[in-house]
Amino acid sequence: TRTRISFEFAEKRLSADTTYISQTMSSVVKGETLVDTARNLEAMRIDMVVIRHSASGAAKFLAERIVSKVVNAGDGWHEHPTQGLLDMLTIRDFYGRIEGLRVVIVGDILHSRVARSNIWGLTKLGADVAVCGPPTLIPTDIEDLNVKVYNHVEEAIANSDVLNVLRIQMERQQANLFPSLREYNKLYGISQKRLEKAPKELLILHPGPMNRGVEIDSDVADGEHAVILHQVTNGIAVRMAVLYLL
Repeated sequence: TRTRISFEFAEKRLSADTTYISQTMSSVVKGETLVDTARNLEAMRIDMVVIRHSASGAAKFLAERIVSKVVNAGDGWHEHPTQGLLDMLTIRDFYGRIEGLRVVIVGDILHSRVARSNIWGLTKLGADVAVCGPPTLIPTDIEDLNVKVYNHVEEAIANSDVLNVLRIQMERQQANLFPSLREYNKLYGISQKRLEKAPKELLILHPGPMNRGVEIDSDVADGEHAVILHQVTNGIAVRMAVLYLL
């Protein structure tokens, strides 16, 4: 919902004529393929498709088969490029740079498209990126991406300039990968007590939606280190730029 509304505001502020199509309300539920749906839209002389899809690789698949420009608004576990861009813009707004900063992504790394886009973008711009979370929620080959792994959140906080906190994506899990949400909060939740040893200028990001009391406590989400609403504001500017440049 957040991404769709952000794109819609971006499109309207660029004076674009837009149409929103939900998969459950389209001919896909009647058996039509994604490509056929897009080609029918192209026959109506569209210029661009902004796609969010549950299948990883759907945006690339579609881009290779239609003439219109395709913007990836999130595809399965794979990528969320505009979220990565707005996160980097937010960091740059406060620090004035990306290079050399220590950015730690905390939470469900395994199922997170946001984590992947952040890792690719931040390492490309010279940040030192690390992840932290239960071992069952961290990809086994994550270090191949030049990413450090912290097993204890206290150590991660002490060695970070930026924390990007991710929610636990229960809807994507096929098995119980940790004991309970309560146990997760106890071991990995970002609380004021844990922030006592944090650097003074620490930034806390969250792509939303937040599960308060699980991955982040309310007083932290609303506290002095949090720039979560600034991320939301930047989302419109970033998506306007992407739409304009394409």
